Amino acid sequence: MNYKGPVIVIIIAIGAALLFLLPETKIYEEVASIGKPAPDFEYPDSEGKIWKLADLRGKVVFINFWATWCTTCEAEMPSKESLSKIMEGKPFQMLGMLFRDDPANLPEYYKTHEITLPTLISPDNESAKKYGITGVPETFIIDKEGIIREKLVGPRVWDSDEQMAVIEKWL
Repeated sequence: MNYKGPVIVIIIAIGAALLFLLPETKIYEEVASIGKPAPDFEYPDSEGKIWKLADLRGKVVFINFWATWCTTCEAEMPSKESLSKIMEGKPFQMLGMLFRDDPANLPEYYKTHEITLPTLISPDNESAKKYGITGVPETFIIDKEGIIREKLVGPRVWDSDEQMAVIEKWL
């Protein structure tokens, strides 16, 4: 007798049942996307101050992933500093997030570049994994409720009217 057909049907039925009955397991961790809550974090900045995203609720948060070796990051740095000054007194917080870089490079970099924005350090580029960063610069604008509203890939002139409009609509 040929039992091959019924055996295959039974194996498929068992496999299908297992797919529906076993608890769901994530094969990969979901990364940040527009319209979804921003992945929470708690990281020190280059001065040792701890920053928690949850503590910034009620403010629009600007997170810019950058590196000391990145020439386009360097080019946009003055306009980020200018944006920071323009936004003083508003419910707005700018943060830099170091990407694939040694934090030991920061003190020397700060000597030759005007940077007043906090630069956060995440162990093993954990933040880049959570946010799905593929390169720098990449910037996220998070609204007052902690929802990602903008993901901007590549350098920008942050104090331009166009970029100011992108940010101010979330204030």
